[in-house]
Amino acid sequence: LFFIMAAYSTRSPYAEIGAARETLQVMSYEPMVLLMAVAFFQASGSFDVAEVLQLDHPIICTIWLVFLGVLFILTIKLRKSPFDLSMSHHAHQEIVRGMTTEMSGPVLGMVEIMHWCENVLFLGWIGMFFLWANPISILVAIVIVLLMYFLEIWIDNNFARVKWQFMFKSAWLVALVAGGVNVAFLAFL
Repeated sequence: LFFIMAAYSTRSPYAEIGAARETLQVMSYEPMVLLMAVAFFQASGSFDVAEVLQLDHPIICTIWLVFLGVLFILTIKLRKSPFDLSMSHHAHQEIVRGMTTEMSGPVLGMVEIMHWCENVLFLGWIGMFFLWANPISILVAIVIVLLMYFLEIWIDNNFARVKWQFMFKSAWLVALVAGGVNVAFLAFL
């Protein structure tokens, strides 16, 4: 939210359009993040991350639909094509780069650090799906996280950008189907 407010405060029309698109992106992926938190609670019995390390099996065995939903929104959250609506790194946008158009120096540096912190957070959530009581699970989680990150880079380089309407509808559809079905299933177990 601070990133969106920073883009709006620059008074650049390009940054304002980027901020509006970033707001749409947040509204697109947040329902799936909420359903992921609910599913983790239902599957582990706690919001404490340490509980995942006490399970007899990886949590993906019980919430695999949620995992698929999180993989879908990961592309939106990492701002990779086809969902890089608010910030694009394509050649025709080197001068006009969405939200960060008017940012430079230390401010742009902080924004880039924030973006990488978000990447680490979301990839950490991906890794949590593959952790359980076995110490080898940490290695498995790291390998899966690396594979998912390289998958995101592949998607970014092989797909054209979509319109915000498609992003919004598809993210909510995936959240409702994958997350909703998995959470409802866990509620009746």
